[in-house]
Amino acid sequence: MQVTTTFRHMEQSEALKSYAEEKLERVAKYIDEPISAQVFLVVEKKIRHIVEIVINAKGISTKASEATNDMYASVDAVIDKIERQLKRYKEKIKAHKPNGEEHGRQISKKIFSAESIDEASAEPVVIRTKTETAKPMSVEEAVMQMDLLHKDFIVFTDAVSSEINVLYRRKDSNYGLIEPQRS
Repeated sequence: MQVTTTFRHMEQSEALKSYAEEKLERVAKYIDEPISAQVFLVVEKKIRHIVEIVINAKGISTKASEATNDMYASVDAVIDKIERQLKRYKEKIKAHKPNGEEHGRQISKKIFSAESIDEASAEPVVIRTKTETAKPMSVEEAVMQMDLLHKDFIVFTDAVSSEINVLYRRKDSNYGLIEPQRS
């Protein structure tokens, strides 16, 4: 497992870094290799200790954060949270075996900013373009990925039709699906 540790507003501690890596080994059994994990250790106002962990592995991404008044307790709490998420994910996909041979399509996201609009021009300007892989998955898997990543939408390739779809979270906490029109 490749672990990247970032310390913010605090001194680097080898003991804290090795403690987080040791705890991450506990969740490695739930996901396939290769695994990359990013650990952010943040101290706010000298009393609030925040730990955020982002894990990326083959076919799954998850993130969680926790804040307490002790950094070690925050690490334990966030590891417990990620372990619960991964257990739930594994239980949901036991009956469903995704088509792992097919590779996803590359998609490009363009992010617009209202602050960047020139006063003379009424059109927004592209601030950032991000290329991602639209992984082939079912709608149920897309819902699980959205929940694991705490996102409001996800772009994916439908495993059955091979079309790019968008799944989004509605204001009433239900989900909406945008599918391309078939001619």
